Amino acid sequence: MFLLSQERKIEIVTNDEHWQALEVAHRIVFGYGHLTWEWRKGIRSYFHPLVFAVLYKVLALFGLDTPWFMAHSPRLLQALFSAVGDLYFYKLSNAIFGNSVAKWALFSQLANWFMFFCFNRTLSNSLETVLTLVGLYYWPCMRASPSKAPLVLRKWGLAIAALACAIRPTSAVTWVYIGLLELAVTRDRLKFLVLEVVPIGQFTPASGYLLNVKRRPLNLPYLCATLKSCGCYLLDIGLRHFVSISVTSTGAIAFTFAIISFSELHFWLCLVSYSLLVFSHLGFGAWAFMFIGSFDGFTVMLFTFLPFSIAGSIKSKRWKLSGLIAWVLIVYSVQGHKEFRFVLPMLPIALMFSGYSLSVMAKADSDSRRKGSPESHMKRPSKVGFAIFFLLATNIPMALYMSLVHQRGTEDVMIYLSKEAQNQKVKGILFLMPCHATPYYSTLHYDLPMRILDCSPSEEKGIPDESDHFMMDPVSFVSTLMTNGSLPSHVVLFDSEEQLLRDFLISHSFTEIRRFFHAHFKVDRDLQASVVVYALAN
Repeated sequence: MFLLSQERKIEIVTNDEHWQALEVAHRIVFGYGHLTWEWRKGIRSYFHPLVFAVLYKVLALFGLDTPWFMAHSPRLLQALFSAVGDLYFYKLSNAIFGNSVAKWALFSQLANWFMFFCFNRTLSNSLETVLTLVGLYYWPCMRASPSKAPLVLRKWGLAIAALACAIRPTSAVTWVYIGLLELAVTRDRLKFLVLEVVPIGQFTPASGYLLNVKRRPLNLPYLCATLKSCGCYLLDIGLRHFVSISVTSTGAIAFTFAIISFSELHFWLCLVSYSLLVFSHLGFGAWAFMFIGSFDGFTVMLFTFLPFSIAGSIKSKRWKLSGLIAWVLIVYSVQGHKEFRFVLPMLPIALMFSGYSLSVMAKADSDSRRKGSPESHMKRPSKVGFAIFFLLATNIPMALYMSLVHQRGTEDVMIYLSKEAQNQKVKGILFLMPCHATPYYSTLHYDLPMRILDCSPSEEKGIPDESDHFMMDPVSFVSTLMTNGSLPSHVVLFDSEEQLLRDFLISHSFTEIRRFFHAHFKVDRDLQASVVVYALAN
């Protein structure tokens, strides 16, 4: 199903699925591509982009690195990963609840709008979700009878958990819970810690170092300045000789004295510092807002599956799974920055409970048919049938709209410009949009000058970035920009800014050549109904 749906997902873009994965992979393989400030300052791991770098290298070796393959093949690859996730989701459900619940759980996962919308996109969260489902299947503590599970499975679970943390460090939130749970139920705790956790768990920092240290050295002055600007002064003292507390895949603590820092540590420090900044400015009310907001976002992801998931959680009494969901949501509530996709790995677990509810309803209908007469059965509709109709009727329209229609313009415009560039009709592009609004070289796949508005955070607090300057006074900003540099052949902008800049662009010999639909309603800014392309005359 995800292989079929990937073709639809090409219509919509999330910034990070390009800028934090495909753009980096494109630069590794082809030598050109834009690195955002996180990569330049060393707070990202190369594990996830390298997955797509291998794909790009294979395409290049066989001469298949055409714009069509460059745009579609990464999502096809992720769709294959998602199919593996579906398989292990079914196997995990079967191991915990049995075959009947596993079938209904798989239905819930395939029918849920957010899984359809997000699972096969090239986000690190999508691959993290796949690894979470695979890893949970191998952990004995998640089985109905942990003592009966072969201990060799635990090593596989540890290795997959370590890989998940290497790809996305915040995945440690999940594996701390699982590791402590396994520590509580296992009989051979010392063997578990010494012979399994330590050697396997060290994969994350060691491999992260090998992959990252040659690509970008640690920028201590920048890191200190960033932490200072966020109000985290204590970490500025003796940072060159720190003791890093690295939470491995099972919650074991490994003390590592170092002069260099791993990307995982960078990531966590910046995350914590940003959260401290938010709370220091907003006070106690921020905690309540952040906490409620995390759960509120998860309910939107579940959508109409919510009551079924709650009922299944209560009736099944699988408190280990319910506790995992609650633990992850609570921990993520502390963060200042939130997106729905951050808790994507917990969505299949909640949908598993929905499958339990549907299985109970199906069994009740089956028992009722056996006991009642054929006439009474014809008069009384099936409860599970009504539930299926309700879930499909509410989730399918949402999935199709979000995947086919909403915010598709930023991707459509890059596909169009890629074709124009291949035909030698584009010499340079200026994007007058909020930073990272569109895909970039990974979709264009043509080495020509392009310019986006920079939104790298300043080392001094309170200084607006380039994108902020543009939004405050678009005409003045663009006037200065074009006066100090050569004119591009094409300008791309949203219609909300195009209304302010139309006269200016026309006066500089630009004309509108294409307009792409983008959205029906605003999300976090003014309504960006369409994406407009202007081209320089001649």
